[in-house]
Amino acid sequence: MANKIPRVPVREQDPAIRATNFSEVCLGYNLEEATLEASRCLNCKKPRCIDACPVNIQIPQFIEAMKVGDIAKAADIIAQDSSLPSICGRVCPQESQCEGSCILGIKGESVAIGKLERFVGDWHLNNHSEITIPTKNGKKVAIVGSGPAGLACASDLAKMGYQVTVFEALHEVGGVLVYGIPEFRLPKKDVVAREIESIRRLGVEFETDVIVGRTVTIDSLMEDEGFDAVFIGSGAGLPRFMGIEGENLNGVLSANEFLTRANLMHAYDELYDTPIYVGKRVVVVGGGNVAMDAVRTAKRLGAQATIVYRRSEVELPARIEEVHHAKQEGIEFKMLTNPTRILGDDKGWVKGINCVKMELGEPDASGRRSPIEVTDSDFEIECDVVIMALGTSPNPLIASTTEALETSRRGCIITDDNGQTSRKGVFAGGDTVTGAATVILAMGAGRKAAKAIDKYLTEL
Repeated sequence: MANKIPRVPVREQDPAIRATNFSEVCLGYNLEEATLEASRCLNCKKPRCIDACPVNIQIPQFIEAMKVGDIAKAADIIAQDSSLPSICGRVCPQESQCEGSCILGIKGESVAIGKLERFVGDWHLNNHSEITIPTKNGKKVAIVGSGPAGLACASDLAKMGYQVTVFEALHEVGGVLVYGIPEFRLPKKDVVAREIESIRRLGVEFETDVIVGRTVTIDSLMEDEGFDAVFIGSGAGLPRFMGIEGENLNGVLSANEFLTRANLMHAYDELYDTPIYVGKRVVVVGGGNVAMDAVRTAKRLGAQATIVYRRSEVELPARIEEVHHAKQEGIEFKMLTNPTRILGDDKGWVKGINCVKMELGEPDASGRRSPIEVTDSDFEIECDVVIMALGTSPNPLIASTTEALETSRRGCIITDDNGQTSRKGVFAGGDTVTGAATVILAMGAGRKAAKAIDKYLTEL
């Protein structure tokens, strides 16, 4: 029976080798491996995996097509619900979504849905170049931000016939896909750029170096430039810090800044001489996916790299796969540890970080056990650089320069369930609404908003 077939392992770079380069860690399936893994799917009558996917990809259907070798059909099925399959197959937390709901996972190993999606997405990029450009309906929509929410919204609206223009603050299109996620997890030229090119070929226009709130405003886009609706998908790029002594020392930076430098300045490319200071020892404070990205990047840039996290490994919010890969690569984990002060030398540079040990008490509002400081447990960790990976919040610039746009106490834009904001004709979705989340959740919000924008403009 299909459920007796063991999960097909995915080929990966050797940890000792990959820790010194920025080539992709996971090498993916070949056709034979993908077909065998697809054969494990039971094609459930009531597939739980679909409901667990934020964009509701018809998972059993595309896998059924793979079983008989019809990869083109599988790609067409995925394309009905996702415009970025090669990206999502690499970075989505499938273990807590589609794969986490797979019936095979109850007593064994779930189907490797993410790796199959990646295979189909890559096959489509390499083999299928025909794109039908829809007839334009004469209405214009502006998209603020070219991250996953903006790209998903732009793609769907373009397919509906709208003239879509995406405004990006940075000089490269892709948002967090380009500046946030490292090359070894998500190749920029081979995957991100090609996925975006597919959207561009639908007729979507991209304008870079446009800071909405400074270069233009939401109001001017609608009132002066004739856009009929606007979608805000600007993400959550404002980093948080701990507010402890020493955070103003040289050598202290946010994970956002560190990863942006590494990605946009091409530190991963041997053809570039990228001046990023990591010293000999780097400490990354935090336990999420961004923390794993930062510490593994620091390791590849030549530093001894350590994670400091105030809870236990059980509470780590990062993907299990990312933690596993980090450990394989020699990253040190100091759990139940919390920084209290960053230490500096007489020239204003970081020389270490003072920490205390923690223990877990009662669960907090999120359901995780609250960390409590252990008395008289101070100790120091020598380091040259401290990277704060403590989460992010939306930049207030857009909301503060847009008339009648309501935000929450956390600075997130308030919308209804369909992405409609308090400002007529203005929609929003992704991290700018929810706070920092995942690529696939942002895509889901962008797609939902596209439907709402179409309904709004159709009824005008």
